[in-house]
Amino acid sequence: ARSLRQRLMRTKNIQGGDLTTQLKRCLTTFDITMLGVGHMIGAGIYVLTGAVIKNTSGPAIIGSFFLSGVAALLSALCYAEFGARFPKAGSAYTYVYVGCGELWAFIIGWNIVLEHMLSAAAVARTWSGYVDVLTNGYISNTTISTIGTLAESEWMELREEFATKKGSLIGTYPDIIAVLVIVIGSIFIALGSKAATNFNTFFTTCNLAVISFVVIYGSTFIDFKNWQGLAPDGIHSRFIPYGVDGMLAGAASCFFAFVGFDGLATAGEEAKNPSKSIPHATYISMVIVTTSYILMSAILSLMLPFEQVHPSSAFADAFAFVGSPWAKYVVAAGSLCGITTSLLGALFSLPRCVYSMADDGLIFSWWAKVNVNTQTPLNAVISFSAMSALFALLFDVEALVDFLSIGTLLAYSIVSASLVILRYQPAPISPREPHLMDHGGRLRVRIPGLSPIIDRMEPGDSVLYSLIFMIFCITSFGALISSSFYSTAFGSIFLVMSVIGGIGSLLFIDMHYQNTQELAFKVFLVPYLPAASLLINILMMCHLGVMTWIRLTIWMIIGFAIYLMYGINHSKMEVSRAEKFTKSSTYDSVVIASRLPDSV
Repeated sequence: ARSLRQRLMRTKNIQGGDLTTQLKRCLTTFDITMLGVGHMIGAGIYVLTGAVIKNTSGPAIIGSFFLSGVAALLSALCYAEFGARFPKAGSAYTYVYVGCGELWAFIIGWNIVLEHMLSAAAVARTWSGYVDVLTNGYISNTTISTIGTLAESEWMELREEFATKKGSLIGTYPDIIAVLVIVIGSIFIALGSKAATNFNTFFTTCNLAVISFVVIYGSTFIDFKNWQGLAPDGIHSRFIPYGVDGMLAGAASCFFAFVGFDGLATAGEEAKNPSKSIPHATYISMVIVTTSYILMSAILSLMLPFEQVHPSSAFADAFAFVGSPWAKYVVAAGSLCGITTSLLGALFSLPRCVYSMADDGLIFSWWAKVNVNTQTPLNAVISFSAMSALFALLFDVEALVDFLSIGTLLAYSIVSASLVILRYQPAPISPREPHLMDHGGRLRVRIPGLSPIIDRMEPGDSVLYSLIFMIFCITSFGALISSSFYSTAFGSIFLVMSVIGGIGSLLFIDMHYQNTQELAFKVFLVPYLPAASLLINILMMCHLGVMTWIRLTIWMIIGFAIYLMYGINHSKMEVSRAEKFTKSSTYDSVVIASRLPDSV
């Protein structure tokens, strides 16, 4: 019998270039690029920017967006190579399944499903809230007078129980409009991928036009004095009023604005040429989005002092501040377009992640059924859109942003680690001779005393152990930097040891051969680029709040329990092995019986 460890760490085998799918291949590179841009440029730029400038980083939000953009781009490149390797739906879930093993794949996949559900709910409530502001509170006032507030019901105790510094997870009133927005968006998703992407492309184009308006027209009101002089605390400059820690904390929050590029990979089974479309669409959309974020945040911080930026309707209020209140209606139109495309991106990715997990048998197979007419996973669309609608009805937005960010950063980190693992696995020298393997995972140089030990290991094992140690060193470094412990004598020593250990393990990984597998797109500077991605992602995770880590820990424990109770026994890998074992046993029994004498 196999050990539990073998069952937990079994990896999924996908042939490179395998394009077999039940879904309809109809998406071009342009469609997928616009899907990524639309998903990313949404609630983040219009809602998050004001709060980060005012409360976290000040005008240094430019650096925050740059850092989070670099982190997202590094992760995006890793995603792009996986998209070229395995053009199958599921995003980080499938990639981790291939690179790290089934348990990690289930936890990441289940975490990403939650991410998309909460993202759709948060964006839907943002859409409703923005319309409510434009109508001077008509929606909220009508809802409260007609239905009442959640605080007046049995939810009051729950609101108090989950209260945090940022407020309660439970909303003030049930958001009916947010539910309707999710229902309408889900209908477009259910109609088919082409209908959804055409709808998304229209709103994304409108949003990019409004962003251009904000940058061009807003630049006529800039005043560089808003970046000069001392901040109100009299210590920091006005450009970086909250210090470097504030800029890093802002980068962790701003990362929420880049959530969505991983949704590009979920379109892998519906792209006409996924091996080229996914990588190209990934880095094109990342460049467009990062440039837009930096330009818009720079213009906003130059239009008025950072202390006077409105935390929720920053751009509309900024134009009113400089004497152009009419421009707020243009900004409002762009906001609604951006928020709509962000919602569609989350609703598009959500059922496809569910479909991949259900198709592998890790969750109920009912969600893997594809509708004959629309060629979409309709059961998954209906079920999980309904759950998103429930979240949007009851829960508040603000306290969920960090939770979304930490789950996404964790997924991106594991994808980067998986890329390193796969690069240092042996691969066939030629498709014609699949049994002849290259030197992938073997040492390129001889190390006295160490080489004989490594030679007895399986190819790539020494890289895996070094990678685990490097991640430990990076995590220790991030934990020390985000706290004041590094200023102590013991902390300083541990900090230096973490740096030396991390660099040493990275150099040791680079002493190994990479495999020679040919791909349509390959990340350059491996292992250094994935290591940089891991470093930035883990540093940002370490700057998130304690409550965020507690929620993540609880969610991971629940996911682990679900996998052990259901997924491990219903996995296709488990069923396939059981069937092979049964057939082999039956064959052996027949052979043995045929050899027995007739009298027996």
